[in-house]
Amino acid sequence: MNYNKKTIEDISVTGKKVLVRCDFNVPLKDGVITDENRLKGAMPTINYLVKNGAKVILCSHLGKAKGPDPKLTLAPVAKRLSELLGKDVLFAADDEVVGVNAKAAVSKMKEGDIVLLENTRYRKEEGKNEESFSKDLASLCDIYVNDAFGSAHRAHCSTVGVTEFVDTAVCGYLIQKELKFLGNAVENPVKPFVAILGGSKVSDKINVINNLLEKVDTLIIGGGMAYTFLKAQGYKIGNSLLEEDKMEYALDMVKKAEERKVKLLLPLDNVCGDKFAEDAKVVVTEDQNIEDGYMGLDIGPKTVKLYTEAVKTAKTVVWNGPMGVFEFKNFAVGTKAVAKALADTDATTVIGGGDSAAAVNQLGYGDKMTHISTGGGASLEFLEGKELPGIAALNDK
Repeated sequence: MNYNKKTIEDISVTGKKVLVRCDFNVPLKDGVITDENRLKGAMPTINYLVKNGAKVILCSHLGKAKGPDPKLTLAPVAKRLSELLGKDVLFAADDEVVGVNAKAAVSKMKEGDIVLLENTRYRKEEGKNEESFSKDLASLCDIYVNDAFGSAHRAHCSTVGVTEFVDTAVCGYLIQKELKFLGNAVENPVKPFVAILGGSKVSDKINVINNLLEKVDTLIIGGGMAYTFLKAQGYKIGNSLLEEDKMEYALDMVKKAEERKVKLLLPLDNVCGDKFAEDAKVVVTEDQNIEDGYMGLDIGPKTVKLYTEAVKTAKTVVWNGPMGVFEFKNFAVGTKAVAKALADTDATTVIGGGDSAAAVNQLGYGDKMTHISTGGGASLEFLEGKELPGIAALNDK
């Protein structure tokens, strides 16, 4: 996959109408945005375009709209963006997204103006990448900018289709950063390269494990998926999470690691509970085996030592997925220890979105990481070595 894509700095934007695909898929409660990280993430690109005299047209999806839905309007986003930018963001309320209101708003724009279009999923064509909506979006602009990494794995009208009808399609600062850190970490890492994978299911990470075993020096496995590996190797796992149909695959991966001389680290001991709950009775096992009536909910102290030592010698670390049920205080120790080890290392540390990003931020280590990916599904597909359609569609340098 080619990660060398043109960016907003490689082209002239002055006086041009620039359509920017952002990721404004933010959580809303009673019309109020409860987490503004994605809005703040879009600021550098928007500010650069405004400063350089572009006419900035923003678009994004919000939620799982299947047509016009007043609960999923982007109006609150326009309001909050105006406050954050200290500059008026005109909201083009339009059920057709590119209808009479949007066209009128865009036709009156001056250099440095900002217009936000309505939720792209108000149009049924969006998810099917149908030409009619792609052409509508392209008709508004001279230049297309994709800055929505979280949606780059989806081939929709606003991420891929529109690029077929504009000559200039480049990435914004957010995607540029993702390509630099996530792309380089996976394709071109400074060695030793350590990957840490957690989360509940092996099935979610099958292709990630397979791809990373081609590239890493050490692969660390924690979280619920570790128990499928342990069971496959003959250990007792009590009532722990198990994907029986993935046991053979787990053994194949252990074999692949041996063949490629990759250190594959699995838990040496476990912190268990008698039920999946905050107030579960806590037991720490002596070794890998878990007695009946108990389930593994975190890595144990010996494992914490093993995993944190492995990180110390690394030059590049990629982490995706928590080590245990970090939402429960008694079972958050492993995830915390790994986060702290990453915070203390001089290595390039890349957190692959989703739960691990939430864990790192929640534990207060966010600012100590080199890069925290903004895409959950997109960063997983990246780690699988898949080509992301929303990035492939942009102009190469």
